[in-house]
Amino acid sequence: MKKVYANAGEALDGLLHDGMTIAAGGFGLCGIPELLIDALVESGAKDLTIASNNCGVDGFGLGKLLDTRQIRKMLSSYVGENAEFMRQYLSGELELEFNPQGTLAERMRAGGSGIPGFYTKTGVGTVIAEGKEVKNFDGQDYILERAIVADLSIVKAWKADDTGNLVFRKTARNFNPPAAMCGRVCVAEVEEIVPRGSLDPDHIHLPGIYVHRLIQGSHEKRIEKATTRKKETA
Repeated sequence: MKKVYANAGEALDGLLHDGMTIAAGGFGLCGIPELLIDALVESGAKDLTIASNNCGVDGFGLGKLLDTRQIRKMLSSYVGENAEFMRQYLSGELELEFNPQGTLAERMRAGGSGIPGFYTKTGVGTVIAEGKEVKNFDGQDYILERAIVADLSIVKAWKADDTGNLVFRKTARNFNPPAAMCGRVCVAEVEEIVPRGSLDPDHIHLPGIYVHRLIQGSHEKRIEKATTRKKETA
């Protein structure tokens, strides 16, 4: 089965349609699938539901899809530094389903593990619990959270082999593994594709069984907020 494609456009060919649900890896701007997001913008697919921790920043990452009005609904934990995200939500242009971060990650992981739902104490007694089943275990209330199963997952990794085994680099690991798992089809972009057998099995974070298509490319890796210390005086 061919997994390696020449570019993001080719890798997404035949996978996109209006109204689909997409799970996107990344946290802030760390570990986001920049090239696949750009290809999504170019595709013109609209009325998208995006499950991702946040929605990039103004004009970059998933924020580009907000600018083109291609997103109908976000499943997120954090509006973050994206003023357009906030504006569209407050004006009623964008539907938003808030999820605690751990719950969002577990909903993705559950979807990729064949678990239709799970109970959690997180959100009990808050707006998060509205409309959800509440069950008591050992004297404590828990709410039922449904798994996320996306039509497509787009993720960013550091290295891969041609079978799709993925290695993530440090904090770029964040939401990428559970996002990759929950898609019916997963497309990954990586910085380097290495020869088969060269990855130490103990260092593989996500097995290739979850990855259907793969591209290699160069990435901007924009820093969301640069923090430096003041220059020390002699």
